[in-house]
Amino acid sequence: MTIKAIQARQILDSRGNPTIAVQMTTTKGVVHAMVPSGASTGTHEAVELRDKTEAYGGTEVKKAIGNIHNRIAPHLIGKDERNQEQLDNLMIDLDGTPNKSKLGANAILAVSMCISRAGALTKGKELYEHINDLYNSDKKRSAPRIPMPYANVINGGKHAPGRLAFQEFMITPKRATSFTKATRMVVETYHELKGLIHKKYGSTAVGDEGGFAPNIASPDEALDLLQAAIKKSGHAISFAMDAAASEFYENGNYVYEGKKHTSQELLELYKRLIRKYDVVSVEDPFFEDDFTSFAKLLKATKKQIVGDDLTVTNLVRLKKAVEERSISALLLKINQIGSITESILAAKYCFDHNIKVMVSHRSGETSDAFIADLATGIGCGQIKLGAPARSDRTAKYNRLLEIDETLKKH
Repeated sequence: MTIKAIQARQILDSRGNPTIAVQMTTTKGVVHAMVPSGASTGTHEAVELRDKTEAYGGTEVKKAIGNIHNRIAPHLIGKDERNQEQLDNLMIDLDGTPNKSKLGANAILAVSMCISRAGALTKGKELYEHINDLYNSDKKRSAPRIPMPYANVINGGKHAPGRLAFQEFMITPKRATSFTKATRMVVETYHELKGLIHKKYGSTAVGDEGGFAPNIASPDEALDLLQAAIKKSGHAISFAMDAAASEFYENGNYVYEGKKHTSQELLELYKRLIRKYDVVSVEDPFFEDDFTSFAKLLKATKKQIVGDDLTVTNLVRLKKAVEERSISALLLKINQIGSITESILAAKYCFDHNIKVMVSHRSGETSDAFIADLATGIGCGQIKLGAPARSDRTAKYNRLLEIDETLKKH
């Protein structure tokens, strides 16, 4: 039960940019992991190490791969793969920086994901079962539970070309009795939406996460389209939004629909949209350091207010958000913090402080479905996925369909 070898290589993510894949060999077998990458990233995220040379427009990850081979592997080979926290902390100490800028969060995370899979393999368990063991290591919090999807079906902001400043418009099924049922509801609504967009705008081009990117500018236009698609599908579905407001924040104002707006004007917009539409969750509604405006919206609406760029899965920022009552949910992204142990600690902190958790993909994804097992293992009940299109997104749906079937048999 020891790690025998670690081999990393450069592969491509769903946007055609380099990322890292790792193969780990243990006495029990071989496991793999691939690391995602974000486009709309918070400035407080752990550092994704890039080479910044002429190759691939400066996005190569050969330095990070070298760090895996030369700095990380020599310290992990011979260690017991079941000791996730110990091995993750070893890598964090090897890096020695607060944001993993020396070795790279992408390098550490790739190995950390492999350690999780190797631990599951050694124990003869499914990955989500092993993650549940890690999650409940200090006290019993929850059993494995299938999450419900938040599917990004209209893309804007940095995830798509066009005039729409707000980054994501999602649908989430109501009262779905299983992930299998929820998937059908999402898929059928997605295809109705495609027909409506094709009829009205002609093009059914999609963005980074498989959602459609129609030539619209306002959130009302996006939500009207979704409302019409839901009516045609006949399903009970609510809306969610990711404004990613830091991306259209300029010198103290928010610039969208060709005009400058204050934080108070943006707050009033959200309140109006929530009254007009069945919006149940709003993510990153304000600039990433504006804890106060987040708190105002949470107090004014009582809807789920999700911290992403605000919190970046970082315990220090998460604690501040909780203390200032800025959020009611954390968007958990494993590559924002760079290790599985720290991701699990963030989830534990949230649930211990009555804060919800939504595990999330990134815009630059791979076919690795690790987050499906993570969301199930910690029992958070929510997972943010792209549209049910493109293999980098459907890999997560398909893994959850498999887990759903397995849990039903138990």
